[in-house]
Amino acid sequence: MASSCRRPEHTAPPDVVSLTAFSRMIEIQSQMSERAVELLSLPEGQACFLLDVGCGSGLSGDYLTEEGHYWVGVDISTAMLDVALDREVEGDLLLGDMGQGMPFRPGTFDGCISISALQWLCNADKRSHSPPKRLYTFFSTLYSSLARGSRAVFQLYPENSEQLELITSQAMRAGFSGGMVVDYPNSSKAKKDGLNTLICSSLSLRRCRFSNMKGKSAKKGRDWIMEKKERRRRQGKGVRPDTKYTGRQRRPHF
Repeated sequence: MASSCRRPEHTAPPDVVSLTAFSRMIEIQSQMSERAVELLSLPEGQACFLLDVGCGSGLSGDYLTEEGHYWVGVDISTAMLDVALDREVEGDLLLGDMGQGMPFRPGTFDGCISISALQWLCNADKRSHSPPKRLYTFFSTLYSSLARGSRAVFQLYPENSEQLELITSQAMRAGFSGGMVVDYPNSSKAKKDGLNTLICSSLSLRRCRFSNMKGKSAKKGRDWIMEKKERRRRQGKGVRPDTKYTGRQRRPHF
């Protein structure tokens, strides 16, 4: 009886376990996909380019397509991606280990969702696996691949508070801000099903990908410099103290 209640990530590595055997989990994933897109706070009536991490058989991607968005799905399981291909999903599919990072150009995506995948990085399935390093690699490369001001929404079911702390600390170290959302905090059933959502936001300063409204580079302003210094502090890197000269425009030299 005890074995039937084991968490999927404890039974085998993610490239071996097939979540199609967990019918209840599929039902929850469908519900959480809709909730995750809602929490992305995407512009109304505008098609966006989204990343689905741990896309599996493409259940979340189906909802993204229904909402009129374009998407790319990443998963470590060839079996699950084969199912997605058989289902003829609309998104592009990529075989990859999220713990090795996201191989995309900076600013590629307008948002990211991930349903029941993030907690797998907390397990060391191989001797070479270090959960903190794999989590940081994932979050830092994801941060780079997102357009500034966009969000990443992760539905996860952490095993304990220590695991949740590990995940959030590495996300903040990579530069994200945000927090945890529990839709039904007083429901023991919801807690058992793992209906917890982590929202990670990139820099809150929204700007055009190429230039600001005045046609000048956004990187030359004081706000951008202060945001960058704060991010490096959260990453534990050495940063010079702020002074009245920080971000000040220098006079031209002749």
